[in-house]
Amino acid sequence: MPELPEVEVTKLGIAPFLEGSIINKIVVHQPQLRWMVPDEVQLACQQKINSVTRRAKYLFINTNVGALVMHLGMSGKMRVVDTSLPKQKHDHIEIELKTGKKLVFNDARRFGSCLWQANTEAPLKILRSLGPEPLTDDFDADVLFSKSRGKLSPVKSFIMDNAVVVGVGNIYANESLFKSGIDPRRAAGKVSLKRYQLLTKNIKEVLADAINQGGTTLKDFAQADGNPGYFAQKLLVYGRKGEECDVCQTPIRSVVIGQRNTFYCIHCQK
Repeated sequence: MPELPEVEVTKLGIAPFLEGSIINKIVVHQPQLRWMVPDEVQLACQQKINSVTRRAKYLFINTNVGALVMHLGMSGKMRVVDTSLPKQKHDHIEIELKTGKKLVFNDARRFGSCLWQANTEAPLKILRSLGPEPLTDDFDADVLFSKSRGKLSPVKSFIMDNAVVVGVGNIYANESLFKSGIDPRRAAGKVSLKRYQLLTKNIKEVLADAINQGGTTLKDFAQADGNPGYFAQKLLVYGRKGEECDVCQTPIRSVVIGQRNTFYCIHCQK
């Protein structure tokens, strides 16, 4: 599943082609995605794209009347190509620009989405309970510590809760907890403020590094220009069950937490 760095890289990849362009038409080949694509998306036609922004793992294509709100889901990806290029398998939405280019949303598993957020309406329900962005000053150790008090759920599940902080997906939760020396199974309420200070620092660094590297190489993700990311080669624990820890040579272990595979070193993480 594309995580926050992959979504950010997608935004950076498509924004130069979209911003300042006028949407000529929107072709919806398959409206049944995670949610039905609403007819209101057509309101963006003949509108200038003012900006492309991101909130959590949602991408916003912003116009004067509203925004197309898009989510990559499990396998979604976007590419910018010439309008003349034919539709490919799993191309569900094509946003044609007057520049002769089109943004194509491809999603083999159809867990992605395309919704409409009018400027005059309250935020969509899916956006109302989102926590702070991890790479901003709104996210700090005090936020984690205060929200964690009394929590018996594993700290890994806690930092993956979008109401706590957005965008800390499975890969980067594993990596951040390892770098912080925190056992992912430990109850969130049993983690000290000092350790949350280190965890906050590492979450920011791991995500920023992933974005700089161009996103993790996952089989379902490619950048807008078709090139995969390169951060996967630097992963310290994720996907390395049975391999030696780079720090202590203890074999990496794996356990399922919150229905997600979790990787950790029993020696380095307490």
